[in-house]
Amino acid sequence: MKKLILIIALGIGTMSFGQTNPAITSWLQNTTQTGSYYNAGSSVAIGNGILVNCQAVQYSANWAYVTATGVPAYVTGPFTGDGNPSQAEDQSAIFKIPLNPSQNTGTATATTGGNIGVFINGVALFDYRDGVAWNNATSALCGGPGNPPCPGGPGASMPWNRDAIPAEMLGFDCSKGHPAMGNYHHHQNPSAYNLDLAVISTICDLYAADGLYAIDAAEHSPLIGFSYDGFPIYGAYGYANTNGTGGITRIQSGYQLRNITTRTVWADGTDVTDGPVVSTTYPLGYFREDYEFISHPEEYYLDEHNGRFCVTPEYPAGIYCYFATVNATHNSAYPYVVGPTFYGNVTSSIVTSISEAVTTYTVVADLSEINSTTFNIFPNPTADVLVVQSSGLQEQNIVVELVDLTGKTVQTQTIYQGSTICHFNVSTLYSGTYFIKINNGSSTTSYSVVIAE
Repeated sequence: MKKLILIIALGIGTMSFGQTNPAITSWLQNTTQTGSYYNAGSSVAIGNGILVNCQAVQYSANWAYVTATGVPAYVTGPFTGDGNPSQAEDQSAIFKIPLNPSQNTGTATATTGGNIGVFINGVALFDYRDGVAWNNATSALCGGPGNPPCPGGPGASMPWNRDAIPAEMLGFDCSKGHPAMGNYHHHQNPSAYNLDLAVISTICDLYAADGLYAIDAAEHSPLIGFSYDGFPIYGAYGYANTNGTGGITRIQSGYQLRNITTRTVWADGTDVTDGPVVSTTYPLGYFREDYEFISHPEEYYLDEHNGRFCVTPEYPAGIYCYFATVNATHNSAYPYVVGPTFYGNVTSSIVTSISEAVTTYTVVADLSEINSTTFNIFPNPTADVLVVQSSGLQEQNIVVELVDLTGKTVQTQTIYQGSTICHFNVSTLYSGTYFIKINNGSSTTSYSVVIAE
């Protein structure tokens, strides 16, 4: 395995315990790069002029304040399947995250529609729902675009609430996200559809994009965000045992589909207003209430909040963590990230200003931490487009050069922090052997590629 050394320092000067808190140090900061999007019908990305990722991280004794636009480094859109007219827009948000999250020992707080967390690139996390439910009185869906309002609102008098992942899949972009009135967000693991072992959407074929990270089944997944109760969110893989032993394995949801053909009661036996019978129109899994939680003895299964207390690379003493769950083919698995209830006390929020004294956290390049990264270069040989895809999560920009046999650089591209991919158009190059050189500022790795006629 080739290794690329990527370095993140903890700042300049005397280190305090607060400065080593991952809720301070894990955010992707950027003040120069702007984002882009696709319009339906065109595979040419259009710049939006909006800074991507997070622009500032500040902290006090108890809080981290993260300023972000909510726009990712990867290309967003189009959102063709559900007629979504909006694009990712600047949210100008300041996320207030607790540095010392705590368990809720009372009644668990249910997740809600809208923001329930934030990824380390400043993009919002939503839960499973899309605001649509089943109205038994009209035998039709209610809520959401194109449907009449739900009496009392979804979740109030409507006991069958639609799951956004299967219902809105055709409206997600290649990165499995979409905007709600300009607020671009993910309901699920933020990696591209075409990186899954079983590809269930063709949107990436027409509008090439990527995601926040690429799943690597051989490595502990990166820390990718924080829930609104302040606890960290990891990708799909972690240590099999909660004490950090047992090797790397897929961390699995404790929820499974119920064995039902009619929708008359919830999993706990509660008799509720009937929903539609299970059918090709409303298949099992179309509604959240189609799932039931099953406790498992294996430590790689998660609890009813979709998390567990465990050791991770960032938290060697252990902390409660959520995981972005996927199935064996890396397709998203309910409840996807956080939910349907929070483990901790929900104290995070979006604020308009900071009302206490804070310190600014600055990321500086250094040689202190090693992040092992592998690269997939495909197709090889190729006659038109060459793709370089990195594994894991990139915390710095990576310069990628296409070099001919004389050592001349013929093209240069960049894999930007918070994305995983770059493309080379090689259709006008002479056929022959070339080299891909990947430079992170401290070392260079080379790969041989063949340009065919």
